[in-house]
Amino acid sequence: MSTLKQINEFLDSQPIALVGVSRNPKKFGYTAFKELREKGMNIIPVNSEADEIMGVRSYRNVKMLPSEVQGIIVLTKKDQTATVIREAKGKGIKQIWIQQMADSKAALDELNGSDINFITGECILMHYKPHSMHKFHGSLKKFFGRFPK
Repeated sequence: MSTLKQINEFLDSQPIALVGVSRNPKKFGYTAFKELREKGMNIIPVNSEADEIMGVRSYRNVKMLPSEVQGIIVLTKKDQTATVIREAKGKGIKQIWIQQMADSKAALDELNGSDINFITGECILMHYKPHSMHKFHGSLKKFFGRFPK
């Protein structure tokens, strides 16, 4: 389980790239990017098929990201996550958040034993300036003792 200290360290490591941003408003990758951006996060989109998302320059992969990027949020399909992690490691990125449902054994194997601060099993929207449903979800996790400490 990720700790609150790890989560806060990650959130302080901006700018952060969101890998797996979607151009489809019905997809979580679109919603997450839009909400994090509206809340003020310094966030950069990564989409293998787009040069721009919501008026923001998008990068095709992690290798192409500017050097000032400190962390990444991974919202890819499970079979793509390990590749994203390898690219991030190669770029020297030390802050990685693997969104729920994007993790895989291969991705975690890439991270275990490394000096990378990585978060898994948590929703970024519940931890970065949460409101409404995500704030309520966080309250439930606290009540049941499942919120990171």
